[in-house]
Amino acid sequence: MESFFKLKERGTDFGTEVRAGLTTFMVMAYILFLNGAILTSGFEATGNADPHWDLATIAAGTALVAGVMTIAMGLVANYPFALAAGLGINAIVAFSLTGRGLSAAGAMGVIVIEGLLVTLFVVVGLREAIMNAVPVSLKRAIGVGIGLFILFIGFANGGLVKAGAGTLVTISFPTEPAQWVFLAGLLITIVLYVMRIKAALVISILVTTVIALLVGVAHVPPTEDLIVSPNFATLGQFNIGEVFSVLPIVTALLVVFAIMLTDFFDTMGTVTGVAAEAGLANEDGSVPGVGRALLVDSVAAFAGGAAGVSSNTTYIESAAGVADGGRTGLTSVTTGVLFLLAILLSPIALIVPGQATAPALVLVGYLMFTLIKDIPVGDVEEGLPALLTMILMPLTYDITVGIGAGFISWVLIKVVRGKTAEIHWLMWVVAVAFLVFFAQDWITSVIG
Repeated sequence: MESFFKLKERGTDFGTEVRAGLTTFMVMAYILFLNGAILTSGFEATGNADPHWDLATIAAGTALVAGVMTIAMGLVANYPFALAAGLGINAIVAFSLTGRGLSAAGAMGVIVIEGLLVTLFVVVGLREAIMNAVPVSLKRAIGVGIGLFILFIGFANGGLVKAGAGTLVTISFPTEPAQWVFLAGLLITIVLYVMRIKAALVISILVTTVIALLVGVAHVPPTEDLIVSPNFATLGQFNIGEVFSVLPIVTALLVVFAIMLTDFFDTMGTVTGVAAEAGLANEDGSVPGVGRALLVDSVAAFAGGAAGVSSNTTYIESAAGVADGGRTGLTSVTTGVLFLLAILLSPIALIVPGQATAPALVLVGYLMFTLIKDIPVGDVEEGLPALLTMILMPLTYDITVGIGAGFISWVLIKVVRGKTAEIHWLMWVVAVAFLVFFAQDWITSVIG
């Protein structure tokens, strides 16, 4: 282990790495409950409920892919990065893609395509080139917008925000036990997080579930449902061709591109940030051997879609293990093994109600929203496109719309101000493509 993971070279030891891996797992374990909550609620909301996807099967698949890919990260890249189903992308799958008419399997097929493309771009060296073409403000705005989208879903799942009479949405003042459970869970989540309690999200989900059981909002399933072997029914449930048969070709390509952008920015920001915190980055911020880490991350995107649990990506929560001393891939291997062991607990996900996971969505939404501090909102060239990107995602329930509006407005403002030299050729191509995307119905009517 010393020679393989270079423990002494990085100033660590076996015990420290194992402890750090346990820490990372504890702060990430919430995804075992949250991924199923997002996917099932989205599929149901868009009329795409499917028996292959229930809370227990999604939890089992989520743990399996997270375990395998996190171990792969440790062995291939030797970095203390952990992977799991990406929050934000799973919301795109659950709400945006199925909202466009795709089935659950069709939505997962889009993730498979996106993962294969990202893997190809890493292999040929295009991934970083594409990222560098997009303005930093738009990259951050995409993260903020997804955060607001997730936060909105959290309040909706908690029963506090509903469709209004004469308004698009309105507040639903608590009158039912389920709503009070959500508010209690939100209070617990915020208090634990503010107190810097490790595994705050996991603890809040479990405590809120107990409260839900006590007041009758949640119920313990029959014993036979809790002791059965883990069910991996979601594995292989994807359809690559459906997106191109259901959506116009331009729409299909831009949907894949929008998800790919989200995956790009999320991973690069996380990898560079966590590596810097671990003292493993160079002085210029670059990460030695980052190509191997990006390759594993890209394969994880494909694997998550193929397993029916959405794209897997590197988690910022890896920083918790780094803060606890993790410096090598042994930390990741430990975390991955714990995810695999968690498969045996996947049936417990059947007990956890939506009101227990909704508060975690609100907090995660806030954490993603904090990226707004790095956006120069006072500069109209950066601030206005960022605003359109951020606000249109939750308002339209469609991440692609927000990204498209941001790209078009950014290019337009640069042109109006005579700064066309600052526009990368890729931004021109994408902006024009999104114009076609928004005008496709009108174009069809004219041609027809």
